[in-house]
Amino acid sequence: LCVSTQPNSDRREPLLALSLLHAVTAITLAIYGANALLMTLLYLRRRRQTPPVPPEPAQWPLVTVQAPIFNELHVVERLIQALAALDYPPDRLQIQLLDDSTDETTALAAACIERQRGQGPAIELLHRQQRPGFKAGALAAAMPQVRGEVIAIFDADFVPAPDFLRRTVPYLLADPAIGFLQTRWSHLNAGYSLLTRMQALALDGHFVVEQTVRQRSGWFFGFNGTAGLWRRACIDDAGGWQSDTLCEDLDLSYRAQLRGWRGIYLPDVDAPAEIPPQLAALKRQQGRWA
Repeated sequence: LCVSTQPNSDRREPLLALSLLHAVTAITLAIYGANALLMTLLYLRRRRQTPPVPPEPAQWPLVTVQAPIFNELHVVERLIQALAALDYPPDRLQIQLLDDSTDETTALAAACIERQRGQGPAIELLHRQQRPGFKAGALAAAMPQVRGEVIAIFDADFVPAPDFLRRTVPYLLADPAIGFLQTRWSHLNAGYSLLTRMQALALDGHFVVEQTVRQRSGWFFGFNGTAGLWRRACIDDAGGWQSDTLCEDLDLSYRAQLRGWRGIYLPDVDAPAEIPPQLAALKRQQGRWA
């Protein structure tokens, strides 16, 4: 009996382990699916709960626009042109290009900024030779030179509309408890291919459904790193940009909310960006984000 049952016992142990692994995986996927279903149901219930549009202020606050870039040779000129076209009082606007590039991007950006000189607000090129902290490090390093009480952030592949600041800044002025504001990402090239359509669908699921539900339910939600505003006082109170974390934008927004600040999400205000059109470009983007 001992000889006959021992092999069966050896076979049962790996089968049991596989069964447990299958059960854990199935339960995890079920929880994720239930969460997605709950978010969708809550979105259908709360999608019309839009915040009232605040009036324009009598005096616009000083705003600093920051654009952190790294080796963005193909889009840096488009970014600079979009920032220069922002419709905001020039004497109340500071624009910083936070450049950590190691290729020709720096020279190209400097030449483009020189061509824009006199055609709009001045753009400052802040170049770092080293990259400690990567994007979070660039944002933290530029803070001593920030003059604005409101800070807008755009990644290199975004093209904000000229009226972006005029449509968003009043929300921060209307409620002093709002520490940051996030807008919806839209897509310049969503219909280019099946790959871009799939990426657009995934991003829209987050921005149209998840962010809307979280903010309108009064739950914590994360700043997405770009296409939004921060109150300078909120950044300082929450401890500033920190690079010893997985996602500096999510980290800062949660630290701010734990300190009592609130965030606001505006799905009706969008900031268009370019979706990586090839798989290699998508992998490079995800690598930068990681």
